[in-house]
Parts: sequence; structure tokens; C-alpha cells
Amino acid sequence: MTSFTPLASLIGGMLIGLSAVLMMLLEGRIAGISGIASRLLPPYRDAGLAGRLAFIAGLIAAPFIVAAATGQPVMQTVSADPVLMAAAGLLVGFGSVWGSGCTSGHGVCGLARLSPRSAVATAVFMATGFATVFVVRHVLGN
Repeated sequence: MTSFTPLASLIGGMLIGLSAVLMMLLEGRIAGISGIASRLLPPYRDAGLAGRLAFIAGLIAAPFIVAAATGQPVMQTVSADPVLMAAAGLLVGFGSVWGSGCTSGHGVCGLARLSPRSAVATAVFMATGFATVFVVRHVLGN
């Protein structure tokens, strides 16, 4: 069962929005995680490696910071099946490349810029997410 956390969700959403605005203001770039992560690998396409590393480090550090600040462990359920995890990773990577961006690039930044392409991409990945949750919870019975 999923718990309802409106305050934490509001704060998290505000931080995501703030990071997107700061990235655009300071770097002139869209805060898309797949683009940031892909530019960490050679060939490096532009300067700003330190900023990209800091962005990814912040993503990794966030749950540890929340746990330290609240004294509560951050609970997240992830499959222990390595084949399922590899397949999921490949599908997400394929979708990010095929859609020319990820949820953060299209869903946060693209929608804020009123991009029609981002609206379509966001509708597709949201519908796919809804369908996946439905199948996992009601068809597979997990």
C-alpha cells in the first residue's frame, strides 16, 4: 500500500522545480536527468562536468540527507530480481533515447515551456506508468 504524503510531496516538487529553474538560469540547459547522466560518459560534449557530477551526487545523497534530517529510514521497494531490474533499466534507457528525453526533461521542463512534444511524451509515459501499476497490482496480484 502507498502512503499519502502531501507535505513531503509538495516540498519535493518545489525542490525539483527550483533545481530546474536554477539549471536553466545558471547553465542555460534543461534539467533532464537522462541528458545530464549521458553527458557524464565520453565523448564529453561540453564543459560543466563538475556541475553534472554534483547534480547526480545530489540525487544519490538525497535519501541519506532525508534520513539524517528526519531520523526515519527512507523506504523504497525495489525488485531483487536482477533480470527484471536489467530489463527495466534497458526499457527506461530505450524510452529516454526514443523519446528524446526523460520524465524530468519533458514532464518538468518541457511542460513548463508549453512544448507540444513534451506534452505528448509526458502523456505517453504517464499512461504507461498507470498501466504498469494496474497490471502489477491487479493482474499479477503483487
